[in-house]
Amino acid sequence: MHKVAILLGPAVATFELGCASELFALSRPEYPNWYQTDIISFHQGPFMATGGLQLLVPQVQDLTGYDTILIPNWSVSQPEPPAVLRSQLIAAYKRGVRLISFCSGAFLLAELGVLKDKAATTHWRYADEFQRRYPDSRYQQNVLYCFDGQIGCSAGSAAALDLGLAVIRRDFGFEIANQVAKRAVISAHRQGGQAQFVAQPLQKKTNLLSTTMDWALLHLDQPIAIEQMADQAGMSRRSFDRHFKASTGLSPLQWLVQQRLQLVQHYLEQGQHSIEQISDLTGFGSALNLRQQFQKQLGLSPRQYQRQFSCNQL
Repeated sequence: MHKVAILLGPAVATFELGCASELFALSRPEYPNWYQTDIISFHQGPFMATGGLQLLVPQVQDLTGYDTILIPNWSVSQPEPPAVLRSQLIAAYKRGVRLISFCSGAFLLAELGVLKDKAATTHWRYADEFQRRYPDSRYQQNVLYCFDGQIGCSAGSAAALDLGLAVIRRDFGFEIANQVAKRAVISAHRQGGQAQFVAQPLQKKTNLLSTTMDWALLHLDQPIAIEQMADQAGMSRRSFDRHFKASTGLSPLQWLVQQRLQLVQHYLEQGQHSIEQISDLTGFGSALNLRQQFQKQLGLSPRQYQRQFSCNQL
């Protein structure tokens, strides 16, 4: 069983803690080997959370035994951790423990020095301050989340859900991550490279785009030209590209590839089709094109993914 520690500082962001608790601390007996999660702190409570809530959590001095340590938020003005927490986190990092930060939690990781030469991000409102203080990290501007080895960072607020679901996808696969998202009534998959916020087009354009995206999802097994999508929306190609990017943070082609790859993951986990058959069912046209896109976007081959997440393995 994968053991997770949700690590709190003296001040707690209620929303980010809620995201962490919903995804990792909620009991899910329907899934074998689900996370065993503790909410802990190295500080003495009670803790004041957003909205005036007071929390009591176990005070600990040891992080031994955890596979993932998640920091929902941390102080931006005073990010330096207590000495014992610093030593415990660095020791955990050296053991290969996965460190996940939501929002301002990246400030704690940066204070530890583990973000040196690593990709990192945080809420857009803290971006300038983070880059000023920690110029040795590779700050990722305007993304929802990023991974670099055993470290993952998310932007602020709801982006915590995106990173949390990405962690679940890595550990349990596409189908279970989708089921968790469905139970929480949230989007199953937003790419980490999407913008943190996007301009809102007119409602009429939004409705047209939504109808066009629904049409595309029903025809993923067929070749779809972006010009066809623009025609479905009743726009010129140039206008369609502009409105689509403003509404989703992605180009139409990026979105189309993302949707097809999600369908590929579904078929791979079911384990009932060959790669050639899946390439036809998902509109990639050839097994070679599917493999190349899959490797590029997900960082592993379809066969590796299937070995890890096939229903027969869960």
